This record gives sequence, C-alpha cells and structure tokens, in this order.
Amino acid sequence: MNSPAPDPTADAAATYLTALNRRLTADGCTVRSSDWNGHPSLTGYRADRKARWFGTRVELFVFAAAVPEIDVAVLNEFTAWAMRYAKSVRAGIPGARNAGQVLPALVSTRVRPEAAQWAAQDARLLGTTLISRPLTVEVAPGGARTTAYRGGTGYGGMFTRHTLDKLALYFP
Repeated sequence: MNSPAPDPTADAAATYLTALNRRLTADGCTVRSSDWNGHPSLTGYRADRKARWFGTRVELFVFAAAVPEIDVAVLNEFTAWAMRYAKSVRAGIPGARNAGQVLPALVSTRVRPEAAQWAAQDARLLGTTLISRPLTVEVAPGGARTTAYRGGTGYGGMFTRHTLDKLALYFP
C-alpha cells in the first residue's frame, strides 16, 4: 500500500507558520493555533499603549493561514473574516482611547499577481477604529516574498509606524 506523497506546498507554508509563531511569541504576543476553513492557521494578539498616542491603547491582531493558492476572492474572504473576528474579541470600548490594527496574512507557494496587487493597494477599514492591512506571503525555497500596503492611512495614521514596524518584524 502506497502512502500519499508529502505535499511540498503545504510543508513550506507550515514551516513559515511555525517560524511566524516563534516571531510573534518572541515579541510578546499571545499566540493560538487554529483552523480557518479547513486550513492550518494561527492567531496572534498584543496590546500597546504609548504616551505619544495620547494614551490610546492599540490592539494588534495577526491572523495567518496556509492555503494552496492565494487569489483575490480568498484574500478578501480571509480579510473580512479576520476583521469580524478581531471586532468580536476586542477589549474595551472601541473609539474610547482604543484602536485596532489587523494583519490578515495568507501564506502559499502560489500567489496570483492580482491578489498581491489587491493587498498592496490600500488598508481596509471596519467601522472607525479597526484598520486592516492584508498580506500575501509567497513562500519559495529561497525565502518568502511579502506583499502588503505600507502607506499611511487618513484615519489611525498615528499608529502607522508602529503597525509597519510590527509587520516588518513578523513578516520579514
């Protein structure tokens, strides 16, 4: 009886998620393994408060899932799910010195160019205090290529540098 051959795509994405878990944990995030639509995933969370933000607490949510291929539809679906989930578990009163940043990342060896373009296009808003920066992570033998919007936002702009620093740390 032949056993199924290992899937190198799933292995590369799983290896990336394991390394991401280590980076999140090393930075003080609470990390949980989970499942999104039958795909291995993880959720990371941390909250920071700084005087330069006028005492506002920023909650950062990181969601990452390994999928066979990333296209616009699946990235949009994952981003919407991540934002709804983050909104449902946020602490405190949104808008009352409490802001949320969401980094929803899909990981695969196959990223459709239009999905990477969609991710790089702009941040997404949910309400007035939840901002998302979707990411595509294309894993390959030589490393990973991450695509995300790295510009500023009109709303929540004072948290841009912090969010981009965390994005660079977690998704090198």
